[in-house]
Amino acid sequence: MDRDLLSHLPVVVAVARRGGFALAAAELGMSPSAVSHAVRLVEERIGQPLFARTTRSVGLTEAGEALVAAAEPALKDIADRIERIRSIKGRASGLLKINAPRLALPLALMPVLSAMAVRFPDVTVEIVTDDRLSDIVGEGFDAGIRLREMIADDMVAVRLTPPFRTVIVASPAYIGQHGKPRTLVDLSQHNCIGYRMLRSRALYRWDLSDHGKDIGFETRGSAIVTDSLSARDMALAGIGLAYLFEPLVRADIEAGRLVEVLRETSIEEPGAFLYFPRRASMAPKLRAFIDTAQEIGRAPLRTPGRKSRQKDKLPEGSLTS
Repeated sequence: MDRDLLSHLPVVVAVARRGGFALAAAELGMSPSAVSHAVRLVEERIGQPLFARTTRSVGLTEAGEALVAAAEPALKDIADRIERIRSIKGRASGLLKINAPRLALPLALMPVLSAMAVRFPDVTVEIVTDDRLSDIVGEGFDAGIRLREMIADDMVAVRLTPPFRTVIVASPAYIGQHGKPRTLVDLSQHNCIGYRMLRSRALYRWDLSDHGKDIGFETRGSAIVTDSLSARDMALAGIGLAYLFEPLVRADIEAGRLVEVLRETSIEEPGAFLYFPRRASMAPKLRAFIDTAQEIGRAPLRTPGRKSRQKDKLPEGSLTS
């Protein structure tokens, strides 16, 4: 094997994964010119172009696709095996990349990250906040965080939080001016903060219970967001009613900053879960994260059965995309 060629393969894979030289350079801590030089060297050794470059995009050629398809899983396997070897004589180490929506930080991650910093200082946890339904394997992540029903069947899912309710909330100022909705008919007349789903671009219908029956409730209002934290901020500002997970606004409700309405329409979600490919479950850095999360949450590793709610009925900025 050409040693120069081998040493530059991670750069080629990074460019393919990130879709550009500048983004790959930022990920690798290299200059764009150094990334370009590495790719050019590999292309010269192979004798074929790996990327089709235009002023607006960078795409793989047929030869590039074949090389990345062979190199990427091999490089991942080598990295995982090196980390396992290191862990035999010491503690878990390395970079643990997790894809998660913004909501996951206050809902599930903050206490785990705090404990990880103390218990496993050689593990760097990188949280990439992303409110879309990303391919964690294809984009180079070790794990992701979502609701249980949004996780593919071939992934391992580990509980991070207990089940939690959904709630509809508004500020006292909004309630004072517009009153409380008492029924779903009343709710349709209120200013509801909407969710725009990032993939389909459709407006999310609030998932509510109508006398024990799950329904998708179509809302209207003067504001639309793509994540729950923005909806919470708007509710606190008195703009309208927001549909949120209860743990996110528990302190606000207890302090009187927000008021829950139509409690009888609330549904229960199974909770937030960490998910990852089965082959990644033995990586020491991931195992350290799982053990820490389990100890903090005192939650079992076994997961509940999936609810019948459809994936496209869930708000994307709420652990679902």
